[in-house]
Amino acid sequence: MRAAGGGAAGRKEVTTLWMWLLLIATACGFVFLLLNLPDHRSRSGPGGEQTGGPQLSAKDKLQTGDVTKLNVLHEEIEGQADEIAAEEDERISRSPPSTKEKIWMMQDQIIMARAYLQFASSHGSAHLIRELKMRMKEIERAISHSSGGSRLSGSALQKMKAMELTLSKAHRAYPHCSHMSSKLRAMIYNSEELVRAHQSESSFLEQVAVRTLPKGHHCLAMRLTSEYFSLDPKEREFPKRFSMLMNDFHHYAIFSDNLLASAVVINSTIAASKDPKRIVFHIVTDSLSFPAMTMWFLTNPPSPATIRIKSLDELKWLPADFSSRFKQKGIRDPRYTSALNHLRFYLPEVFPSLSKVVLLDHDVVVQKDLSRLWELDMKGKVNGALETCSSGKGYHQLDNLVNFSDPSIINKFDAKACIFAFGMNIFDLKEWRSKGLSVTYDRWFQAVSVHFISY
Repeated sequence: MRAAGGGAAGRKEVTTLWMWLLLIATACGFVFLLLNLPDHRSRSGPGGEQTGGPQLSAKDKLQTGDVTKLNVLHEEIEGQADEIAAEEDERISRSPPSTKEKIWMMQDQIIMARAYLQFASSHGSAHLIRELKMRMKEIERAISHSSGGSRLSGSALQKMKAMELTLSKAHRAYPHCSHMSSKLRAMIYNSEELVRAHQSESSFLEQVAVRTLPKGHHCLAMRLTSEYFSLDPKEREFPKRFSMLMNDFHHYAIFSDNLLASAVVINSTIAASKDPKRIVFHIVTDSLSFPAMTMWFLTNPPSPATIRIKSLDELKWLPADFSSRFKQKGIRDPRYTSALNHLRFYLPEVFPSLSKVVLLDHDVVVQKDLSRLWELDMKGKVNGALETCSSGKGYHQLDNLVNFSDPSIINKFDAKACIFAFGMNIFDLKEWRSKGLSVTYDRWFQAVSVHFISY
């Protein structure tokens, strides 16, 4: 009986053990199934194999790679957007004034709409936000469809009015959006500053390119200008000679904005001189040509002579409108409209410490020594020059340049008087100052309308 009872108890214990093992196996299988369930965030790898789930490190790497690609794509899109904006600006610039103004108004509307969107994103209604975005797309399409024609289409004008109504709604919805006002003011200020900087730079470089002659050297002035501004301010100065203003030096003045022509005049004067160490050149040019002119002679000094270069901006005593006062309708010849040509009539003011100076035009090539000019007895005259009149002919007489129908002129001057060339002149600046000729010239210029005739 004991044996039988013991056997039953043993079978019961074995049965209990098997039940526990079965439960443990079932739990392990359940856990295994949970771990291997498909993850809805997983990605298909090469060959259709599922990746993701437990492979977190591989997923992180994949996401990092995607972020890098997105950054590169974003940069490419920005670059393309800049190119498209540049093309759009060029196309708009070719439009008539009325069309350009309308397009600019539409661009301003887009800026206003964007500002309202930024302000309303966390405050405004979803309907107004959707309407603003829709109006922006309509205006952008209208601008892109305007191909520089003579006028905008009627649908484009209707879209402008629709945008105005939507902007009015936004303004009524946010009447006290001071943050947006300050943001718009900052955007306008930054945009205006950027436009002014680009316009100034563009105008400067365009004028340099156009006025640089010959055409084969169009890049010369721009390259010299760039090199000049890359120098330290101390390196932009010419070597000083403290005795250069003494009367035993020979002073030559050149008023020009032509770099290469001025270099020819200076080099030929030095080559023909018997004593070039006594020569001092004074170049006066405009502010546009000053950097390139200075850089050229810094890198190509006219040794053993001395050189000084002045800009019109340094002559603070000149009136503010001096550079523009000589522009006359219908006259384009720079000989008559150039401020540098008229500045010759203010020589004593330009060179207050000099008593005598030789003025050379920039189309002159000097072939002989000019030092004897300083030994010339001018007998109290202001100007020593070469006559250009031919005997018995009216060639280069005063009536070819001055309007003698003006009664204020006909009794003051001789219409048949011979005029002289400005190619090479020597001036006694002491006599000029004593006679007050600069004041006389200025008075006549202001009072009389002078008509120039090309010959």
